[in-house]
Amino acid sequence: MGAIHAKVYSQLDECRLVAVADSDPVRAEALAQKHGCAAITDCAELIGQVDAVTISAPTIQHRQLAGKFIEHGIAVMIEKPLAASVEQGRQIVDLARRKNVVVAVGHSERCNPVVQAMKRLNIEPKFIEANRISPYPFRSMDIGVVLDVMIHDIDIILSLAASPIRKVDAVGVNVIGEHEDICNARIVFENGCIANITASRLAIKTERKVRVFSSQAYLSLDYLKKEGIVIKADGNVDVVDWIRQKQQQTDFDFGDVNWMDLLHIEQLDIQDAEPLRVEQQAFLKAVAGESDRPEVTAEEGLAAMECAEQILQAVKQHRWQ
Repeated sequence: MGAIHAKVYSQLDECRLVAVADSDPVRAEALAQKHGCAAITDCAELIGQVDAVTISAPTIQHRQLAGKFIEHGIAVMIEKPLAASVEQGRQIVDLARRKNVVVAVGHSERCNPVVQAMKRLNIEPKFIEANRISPYPFRSMDIGVVLDVMIHDIDIILSLAASPIRKVDAVGVNVIGEHEDICNARIVFENGCIANITASRLAIKTERKVRVFSSQAYLSLDYLKKEGIVIKADGNVDVVDWIRQKQQQTDFDFGDVNWMDLLHIEQLDIQDAEPLRVEQQAFLKAVAGESDRPEVTAEEGLAAMECAEQILQAVKQHRWQ
């Protein structure tokens, strides 16, 4: 993932890629030559040389690396999840507040064109169903599917629901390693919104979809294909009135009516853009003081981790008969 970050940074006009840091000098040098920057093996060498860094390292190293830069007033973007534990995540958030340093979290799916388009609709969801499944990726094996995969949908759902969590139920199964490989969670929010999330890294196909029910509209979205449909309530008022009128006619036969022919369905207006590029530009604008915040703040990254922890705790409490 670090190589992808370096590639995008090297293409942005908003910044200059100074160096790539990797404990493997051969890997660092190869990447540096590719993007025309310096190669270092000790990230401490960056202090005093840069305004911002992206941390794309094993999750267990996030707290230590982030703290090193934040202490010196250097803005940080941390690949998701924010940290290896909620406690470490809170330490990062608290330190960033004390030092008044911008910290972003790399929940790049928030920058997916589909999510950005959904955000522009400004809906108030009542029910959300998300499915994120794929074959085994052979990466992030130090964490389970909740922190590796489901965390994307957790972050998006928290931003949509915009309400404290009231209750979490979950079930998970570990098949390959010690961490869960499949998980389903049901989250109930204080405002009444309910979310049902499924994540698996043992599927035979890749699927990233979400459905959103609200009083304003129904959305069916595909993150992978970057497409979606919107059925707006106000655009189908005539359909509802027509059905109610026909219901009063005892001799009317609904058997000949095709429901899909009645609906006014819109394709979601998606402005395609590379998610990582959108994420990095938002981060750089926040660092430069051109915006109030990055796309996903450290506080939001922590909220996603706290929700993930509740899900993992519910998985542990579940008892198989």
